[in-house]
Amino acid sequence: MRQKLSLALLTIVIVTASGALSGAAPAVARSPAATAGPPLSVPTAALRASLRCTDNLQSVRREPVLLIPPTLADPDEAYPGYERAFTDLGIPFCTVTMPHHTTQDIQVSGEFVVNAIRRMHAITGRKVQLLGWSQGAGPEPRWALRWWPDVRPMVDDLVGLEAPNHGSVVARGFCVTSCVPALWQQLDSAKFITAMNSGQETFPGISYTNIYSHTSQFVQPNLDDTGSTSLHGGGGKILNIATQQICATNVADHLAYYYDPVAYALTMDALTHPGPADPKRIDPAVCGQASMPYYSASDIPTQSVHIFNFIFVNRVNNEPQTPAEPPLKCYVTASCGRR
Repeated sequence: MRQKLSLALLTIVIVTASGALSGAAPAVARSPAATAGPPLSVPTAALRASLRCTDNLQSVRREPVLLIPPTLADPDEAYPGYERAFTDLGIPFCTVTMPHHTTQDIQVSGEFVVNAIRRMHAITGRKVQLLGWSQGAGPEPRWALRWWPDVRPMVDDLVGLEAPNHGSVVARGFCVTSCVPALWQQLDSAKFITAMNSGQETFPGISYTNIYSHTSQFVQPNLDDTGSTSLHGGGGKILNIATQQICATNVADHLAYYYDPVAYALTMDALTHPGPADPKRIDPAVCGQASMPYYSASDIPTQSVHIFNFIFVNRVNNEPQTPAEPPLKCYVTASCGRR
């Protein structure tokens, strides 16, 4: 595993220098014909079982938050501090759990997000706020918004922590011969990435807060707002912001987003105000904090080791793998029903 990580870090140096994000793109994907998008292929029972919500989902008069997990993790593993914060602050929220610890075909994971948004909107009658980290910040929710147009009016905010919205050069180091499907789809050269960004990157009526770090070891290039995480155009309200723009000395890496205080401050600002987060509203005192509220700084070393172990020791090589990127679904290429 150390060899894989070393290869990943070496890849970022080589490929970033060669401008990997400008590689040849596959054929432009098409929009679904039906407003509701394609039928969901995941069984209803599995969709229903994947969604877990707090008891105050209906009783609190505010938009609920959906927590979407990153690759190789489940929601409770990724968001302990946020779950405590939302519970203490009375913010209703739901989590959606993906099969195989969020490692399989993101086109299928996107269906779980579609179902979650529809169910939360139906239960509350309110728009939903989406909060995700890594794959859960970009590929999963943005795939849902791209191919199921009916859910767009049901979403108010998409707050993303270190989203590989344009893929990552580092993912190549994990997929030299085989890897879990979701990692193939997050390569900067993935057909999935091109399809997700086809047409437009954002949609009117939705506010996008895209938070990233210059010092991420996994989502790169991310040196400015031309990098992987940042979104542009399409009609949505957008903020692309590095944690270093709030605190110059912030050195959060990709795995620090379960506790990073700057990311938390931007997230809560976005979730509690109309539109994206506003950096002017962030208290400079956050730069002196070691961790977000509701997560003890003394627990960070132990939890960080735990996260590293269950991701890179127990899962990345043990979950079902494929030798290549999963093919695009027929609704992407408008080829459903053809023989």
